[in-house]
Amino acid sequence: MTNEGTSTRDQILHMLKVKGSLPVSDMAVELGITEMAVRRHLNTLERDNLIKSTLVRQAMGRPTNVYSLSQEADELFPRNYSHLTLDFLQDIKEIDGLSKIEMLFRRRENRLEETYRSHMQGDLENRVAKLAELQNDKGYMVEWKKDENGDGYQIQEFNCPISQVAREFNQACSCELSLFRRVLNANVEQTTCMAKGGDKCVFHIKEAK
Repeated sequence: MTNEGTSTRDQILHMLKVKGSLPVSDMAVELGITEMAVRRHLNTLERDNLIKSTLVRQAMGRPTNVYSLSQEADELFPRNYSHLTLDFLQDIKEIDGLSKIEMLFRRRENRLEETYRSHMQGDLENRVAKLAELQNDKGYMVEWKKDENGDGYQIQEFNCPISQVAREFNQACSCELSLFRRVLNANVEQTTCMAKGGDKCVFHIKEAK
């Protein structure tokens, strides 16, 4: 049975999530479409690395392919990591105090610096561009540009993957600012912050004096 308003592709993903591995014939019956139509969608999903196929031997007849979700597809379904993280951080704060929270965010900052620093080469412009690329890889939706007066740069982040955590624990924001200063080896100031009500995060960057 199909769900109105839902694409066949999404229905296949949902079906594999709920029912596990399935052959084409079972999916065709469930969706009420031909096996050829199912295979067209499966080819697209397999190309996008959202499903995987396994050849299964049967007691009678030829082996058949069964399809299941890939690890990448699992990330398409709802997650509640932020609430779990917030619960843990609140518990740590109550048990060990705010200083332990500060320590955890500093440890995260240090790990990121170690990862980012190996990519920081060349002049400030190259470093800013690379930082934007690294942040984009983490889902921050970053754009960067040179200031109109030509004496600095600007990084804008239009998404914050840890926004719920950052709103409760501003240490996340202060550590990000500190991280930028350390890896860019530059003067960095933040003028807008999503966790504090802004529509984006804006950082102004100038050569260190």
